[in-house]
Amino acid sequence: MTASIEKREIGNLVVEGIPEIPKEINHTLQQYQNTREANFVGWLHNGEQMLVATRFGESTQFHLVKAPGGQRTQLTYFSEPLFNGKVNTSKTENSFIFLKDKGGNELYQIYYYNLDTQNCKRLTDGKSRNGAGLWNHNGDAIIYTSTKRNGIDHDIYVCYTHSSENEQLIYEGKGLWFTVGWSADDEWITLNNYLSINESYLYRLHIKSGTLEPILPSGAGISCLGGIWAKDGSGIYYTSDFKHQFRQLVFHAFESGVTKVISENIPWDVESLIISPDGKSLIFATNENGISRLYLLDTTTHQYQPLDALPAALYSNLKWHPNSQKIGLTINKSNAPADVFAYDIPTKTLTQWTFSEVGGLLPEQFISPQLISYPTFDEDKGQKRNIPAFYYLPKKEVTPQKFPVLIYIHGGPESQFRPGFSPLFQYYLNELKVAVIAPNVRGSTGHGKHFIKLDNGYKREDSVKDIGKLIEWIEQQPELDSSKIAVMGGSYGGYMVLASMAHFNDKLKCGIDIVGISNFVTFLKNTKPYRRDLRRVEYGDERDPKMRKHLEKISPTTNAHKITKPMFIIQGLNDPRVPASEAEQMLKAIRQNGGEAWYLLAKDEGHGFRKKTNRDFYTKAVIVFLRKYLFSENRLFSTQEKGVVSSETSN
Repeated sequence: MTASIEKREIGNLVVEGIPEIPKEINHTLQQYQNTREANFVGWLHNGEQMLVATRFGESTQFHLVKAPGGQRTQLTYFSEPLFNGKVNTSKTENSFIFLKDKGGNELYQIYYYNLDTQNCKRLTDGKSRNGAGLWNHNGDAIIYTSTKRNGIDHDIYVCYTHSSENEQLIYEGKGLWFTVGWSADDEWITLNNYLSINESYLYRLHIKSGTLEPILPSGAGISCLGGIWAKDGSGIYYTSDFKHQFRQLVFHAFESGVTKVISENIPWDVESLIISPDGKSLIFATNENGISRLYLLDTTTHQYQPLDALPAALYSNLKWHPNSQKIGLTINKSNAPADVFAYDIPTKTLTQWTFSEVGGLLPEQFISPQLISYPTFDEDKGQKRNIPAFYYLPKKEVTPQKFPVLIYIHGGPESQFRPGFSPLFQYYLNELKVAVIAPNVRGSTGHGKHFIKLDNGYKREDSVKDIGKLIEWIEQQPELDSSKIAVMGGSYGGYMVLASMAHFNDKLKCGIDIVGISNFVTFLKNTKPYRRDLRRVEYGDERDPKMRKHLEKISPTTNAHKITKPMFIIQGLNDPRVPASEAEQMLKAIRQNGGEAWYLLAKDEGHGFRKKTNRDFYTKAVIVFLRKYLFSENRLFSTQEKGVVSSETSN
């Protein structure tokens, strides 16, 4: 048993075992913490102004931008961050809707904001979990999902924003349903029933009659996402992997019943699609080895061409301008914060609308990764299987120079590390001189449906073996110091950190677990009911005795005695996905075995830290942890970081 650990509170943070943060850390870190990003929300109906989301204070809010490079005028002033803004694209009024929760609990409520009157009101009940609404073409109603009936299933509602009796239940769903789109005449909507990353189905629902029709037969074991209506109502565009390893762009014609695969010559996932207001063009985005690429489709001929005038980056939040000639979008590059742009298709002109701050840093010092792959333990079709990874290497100051390594593992697991801008990564690279490697281990998306299934159920620890092989790869690189390797990750990535620390304890210096799963059985018991069955598909059903035994065997709490290196565990108290009890039982297990473990709990956060004050303290604490345990420094800072030797106990 370890001695009692000092516990103190700093604002909404509960801190255990973390030393006081030296003030001199702000000398370089403050600039990185003051970088900012902006995300496109939509064109206002006149097409002359943009709605964007950015943070100037504690949390992300909505702002109005009237011209490229123009001043950002803040519209909302909530203490909580806001999500999923949707602009009313009709010509009836200037308004938008958005989501807000409380303290990260993910019980999202839908709010309506009228830009003409500056009136903001909540549309939903204030208690249930509600899905992002979608405006109809007439601009007087939205469709959305809600768990208000039983707290588990996602039912479909129509809300008429200006009616006194504004809400109507139109379909009782079982499990998880998403609203996708309205038909041009506002009589039908498309819905997606999501069963797992590998199985989801598309339907159309008639609003008045409640008639539900499948676009593809259920039970086919396919992934089917999206569902955008052709302007003339003749069919629906969506993505599906029913004939391919990757999700392809598909068109389903109602009259003939013919389903046509359009993008079968592109061996990558189609991840988003938008149809122009005049219905003549469609833009779809692909995920090509983690980088976005846009294609323009003629909806009459179904011929498409790439929009190659755009830079290599990540593209998101694509929206057509009312003139059907240009789009607004967010562009996020590895060496620049996300910003809002407009792209004019006929002239191939890209115009930047927002210019996000980089804290006074020099943009040319930001480092981009290279895409690598390394061999793992098994084979794929008779050939050694390779695992892709993004490799960030600091600039060498002396030759030869070996760099410590931080392995960063994404969450999900049905997700993918993609090289967007990270000020924290840039600090590690430029100030700590730490190399960062972000692998997309088996189970990650973006590399085909077979790859996604390689870690399901009893194969769970195969993804952990992928980390073991990455460690072996690091040992072979002359520029890397394999005696100094740390591992860091959040959510499922947090589980991977804990499992890696247990499996490869002798090769790792320390680990940072952020909202990670520590025991699959308790996790499945305590995660919110509306997501429990979805997680059972991925991890296994703990109600089956054989599977329960397996899950208990591989859980980090069972193997905590193998972890003798320092751990930093970070958690949000209101996390509905991975409850705080997962962090607390892991913390207890490590300490009972005599291990070193720091703990940071945010009382006003959920599945990750979204408020600036909390993130700033978290960032400083992580840096202190790496200084002490990855570098084995008794002094936390080098002589180059000058300042009065003192500490701060609040942020």
